[in-house]
Amino acid sequence: MSEYIEFNPTPEQLAYTFGPNPPVAKVRPGDVLKIRTEDCFGGVVRGFGDLPSQVCRFPYLNPVTGPFFVEGAEPGDTLALHFVSITPARDWAVSSTFPHFGALTSTSHTATLQPPLEERVWVYDIDLAAGVARYSARNSDFTVDLPLDPMHGTVGVAPGAFEARMTITPDAHGGNMDTPELRAGVTAYFGVNVEGALFAVGDGHARQGQGEVSGVAVEAAMETVLVVDLIKGVGTPWPRLESDTHLMATGSARPLEDAFRISQHDLVTWVSELTGLDLLDSLQLVSQAGEAPVGNVCDTNYTMVAKVAKAYLGRAGAYDGVHHRLKALGAAYR
Repeated sequence: MSEYIEFNPTPEQLAYTFGPNPPVAKVRPGDVLKIRTEDCFGGVVRGFGDLPSQVCRFPYLNPVTGPFFVEGAEPGDTLALHFVSITPARDWAVSSTFPHFGALTSTSHTATLQPPLEERVWVYDIDLAAGVARYSARNSDFTVDLPLDPMHGTVGVAPGAFEARMTITPDAHGGNMDTPELRAGVTAYFGVNVEGALFAVGDGHARQGQGEVSGVAVEAAMETVLVVDLIKGVGTPWPRLESDTHLMATGSARPLEDAFRISQHDLVTWVSELTGLDLLDSLQLVSQAGEAPVGNVCDTNYTMVAKVAKAYLGRAGAYDGVHHRLKALGAAYR
C-alpha cells in the first residue's frame, strides 16, 4: 500500500554532500513523497545587494533535501524517481554572476590574468498563474517574460565505498547535473551503491538555458512531489532519464568531450539491450536519430545528455514500463 509522506526540512536538516549523512526519513517503493527544497543560496540571496560572495558561506552552497532511506534498496539495484510536479515555492527567484565561476570567466581550472566578471544579482518575479519568470535587465529598462520550466539541478544517491561528494559535483551517482531535461513528468534512474540508496533532491530552477552558461540558473525554492520505486537486481551505470517520448542517458566528467562520450556510450549500449540490435547497428541508429542537450559546463564536472525518441525504438520498453506505471500512480497527486 502506497503511503503519502510530506517532508519540509529545517535549515539544520539540509545536506551539502551525497554520502555518509544519516537519513532524514525512510520510504518504501511505491510511496509518494512531497518535499520542499531550498534554492542553491539557501534563501539568503533576496535582492540586488545580497552578493553571494558576501552572504553565502562556502561550502554551505547548493543544499539538498534528504537523504531518504529506501527500504529494500541494495547495491546492484536501480532506484526510480518519478517527478510528478515541481512548483516554485515563492513568487521570486534569483540569478547571478559569481567570481571565478561560469563558462565565460576564468576559474581555478582555467586560470587567466584578467579580473573575474563583476558579481551581480538579478531578481526574477515568478507568476505561477501566467506561467512566467520575468527577466529584468540591471542596466536598462528591458524586460521579457520567460516561460516557466521548473526542474531540479541536483538529484542523486550516495556514492559507494564510503565516498562523500559535494552536492555541486555531478558524477555516476547523479549530483549537480543541471540538465533542464529533469522536469516534471520525467522518471530518473540511479544505480544503488549503498544500502537504502540514500537519495536527495535540491537545486530547483524556475528555468535554465542549456549549459547554465553564467553558472547560475533562475534559482528557486521548490515544492516537489515524486514517486519512489525500486528495480531489484538491475544495475544502472550512469543516471538515466525517461519521459513519455524519449530515453536519455547522462555523463559527467571533464573535459566536456568525455562527458559527451560517457552519455553517448550509455545510450548506445542501452538501446542495443532494449532493441536487440548489435552495437554497431545501435551506434548507427543513435548517430542519426539522437540529440545531445548540454547539462552544465561550469561545475567541477561537466554534464552531457544523450537523447533519443522512443518512436525510433520499435516496441522496446525501458525497465519493464516503470515510467508509465509511476506516472499513473502519481496522477492523483498533481
